Amino acid sequence: MQSFSHYPAIPEPAFIRRALRVLPDHPCSYFPDRVARSRAFYAEELSPQQYHELMDAGFRRSGRVVYQPVCGACRDCVPLRVPVETFSPSKSQRRCWRRNQDLVVSADEAVADVEAFDLYTRYLRDWHGTDNVNGDDRESFEAFLYDSPVKTMQMRYRDNAGRLLAVGLCDWCDKRSLSSVYFFHDPAESKRSLGTFGALMEIELARRMGIAHYYLGYWISKCSTMQYKASFRPCELLHGDGVWRRMDQSPPPRAGADSGGGF
Repeated sequence: MQSFSHYPAIPEPAFIRRALRVLPDHPCSYFPDRVARSRAFYAEELSPQQYHELMDAGFRRSGRVVYQPVCGACRDCVPLRVPVETFSPSKSQRRCWRRNQDLVVSADEAVADVEAFDLYTRYLRDWHGTDNVNGDDRESFEAFLYDSPVKTMQMRYRDNAGRLLAVGLCDWCDKRSLSSVYFFHDPAESKRSLGTFGALMEIELARRMGIAHYYLGYWISKCSTMQYKASFRPCELLHGDGVWRRMDQSPPPRAGADSGGGF
């Protein structure tokens, strides 16, 4: 069966080879009983073409740190993208789109402010159950989401009263790709399915801008919070040979033979 492991099957672009380092093992963000490993480098600035090439090698970014999973025994993190021109929303996605047509959506340069930070802290506390978020985390909030080596745009979603309900951040790689970085929303508005609506809006923005692909990051079939990414069809998965293939034209990714243990 086709291997989906990122390492060492998908080589890094030559322009980062000297800067790339394997990081110490760390707790996995998706499975609490596993240990993760990444290789990464710090990027002061990347051209749109360079970052696009990195995503096509299985890399993502967190702030200015650009990383690639290199977990030896696990193949669960699979990059996923949507071909914008052929995207066809499902019935539930169309209902979500109609349900949120009262919102006012704006797109501009990504700049952090108090309003966005307040929404972010409520989102972490009430949606993810993170209790230790406080005002001192403003610096880490900006470093995580707004400090970027590439051009990053921000979409804000407001109701008719002007209340900020959601914020989505995307990296823009010219006509090649739009990459979702993070999306956070008001937990009290869960009936709106704002996460789904945000992805639909970003796909629509990409379509209007003539962008070929919308990147959603890593799809993880065994992680409930990441399964939604495969609902945007048709979608493509990055295989271990570095080739993007339609999900419905290839077998689904599977974990490595030793996935029951640590990464």
